Amino acid sequence: MTKKMDRNNVSYGNQKMFDENDISYWQNASVEEKLQTITYLRECFYGKEATTGKMVKIYTMFRSKYGTE
Repeated sequence: MTKKMDRNNVSYGNQKMFDENDISYWQNASVEEKLQTITYLRECFYGKEATTGKMVKIYTMFRSKYGTE
């Protein structure tokens, strides 16, 4: 079942105004909120596997190749 759009809550404006609102929102967002959003988007684009240990493997390969500790 789909919900009907609430026509009393529609915003009108131009692209520049919406971009400025987005920039302002993300400048004031907490670090935790930004990381949650990044994780959500990674899962949407690349699947659940994208957020389950992939960075650890990359770090291990980098560490072994370049000898950094």
